[in-house]
Amino acid sequence: MINKKVLILEGGYNEEHKVSLKSSLEIQKVLKKNNVRFKVLKVNPKNFNKKILIFKNFICFNALHGPFGEDGQIQKILKKNNIKFTHSGIKSSKICFDKIKAKEVIIKNNISTPRFMLIKMENFNKNELIKISNTFKKFVIKPNKSGSSFGIKIIKSKKDLTKLINNIELFKNKLDQHKEILIEEHISGKELTVSTLNFNRKIEALAVTEIKSKNIYFDYLAKYTKGYSKHILPAKLDKKIYSKCLKLAIKAHSALNCGSIARTDFIYDTSKKKIYFLETNTQPGLTSISLLPEQAKHRKISFKNVILGILQNIN
Repeated sequence: MINKKVLILEGGYNEEHKVSLKSSLEIQKVLKKNNVRFKVLKVNPKNFNKKILIFKNFICFNALHGPFGEDGQIQKILKKNNIKFTHSGIKSSKICFDKIKAKEVIIKNNISTPRFMLIKMENFNKNELIKISNTFKKFVIKPNKSGSSFGIKIIKSKKDLTKLINNIELFKNKLDQHKEILIEEHISGKELTVSTLNFNRKIEALAVTEIKSKNIYFDYLAKYTKGYSKHILPAKLDKKIYSKCLKLAIKAHSALNCGSIARTDFIYDTSKKKIYFLETNTQPGLTSISLLPEQAKHRKISFKNVILGILQNIN
């Protein structure tokens, strides 16, 4: 049992604030049912440094998503104050949140990922877009440092390109908090995701889910709005491919030195029969429609055991 008091960190005042609150509510339900003493802190990055000092005798359950909670910043503050916390450590959180840095680690570990380039937001203009389209033909644009597929744009045709060029300032304004943009070659295929647990010093891959989104891409709206995406669990794949996905997710979890839980997204090119790594999320959603709880249930692992397992494997 958990003897120490738990402090659930929720909110974060970023693009994923609402999702964090939903994850927090699900965690609270489990802690209440299991008589674990807890308090909830709505995190404001501006005053978190001071607020956290009141809770030095607590274990922090990090229910944050997105900037500050997922990128190593909050982990650094907690570590400095000798406060134990869940999920991944400072370095792992920082690397996984930076898509380029994560890809560099992945490439070193011989895992395939789509070709990519990094562009500073200030240099993102019409001429740059034309250069990119000559290099990649079809490509995906996303903020380099962001969670939950926020701000994604897919360019698959001249029509898409012209539309973006005509609305480039509007697109840039939407991403005004982001300094860098990742340009990734668009791979057509099945969108797959694998959740991993590391509860007993052994990384376990739960299952492979194929995601079919009503949107063009499995973006923020599709991830967190009921009815906007269809989860095919288990994914309908050749046994060898299914098994390879599980192995690659374990390899990614290990290479990126993730903590108790993670979720890795892939794209499977069905024509080439090749799996490409997209990103690893160190703070996967724990809402009622999130993928990790769904995959755990598929493996007969209760949500209660997921939450308590996270709390028993802390930094």
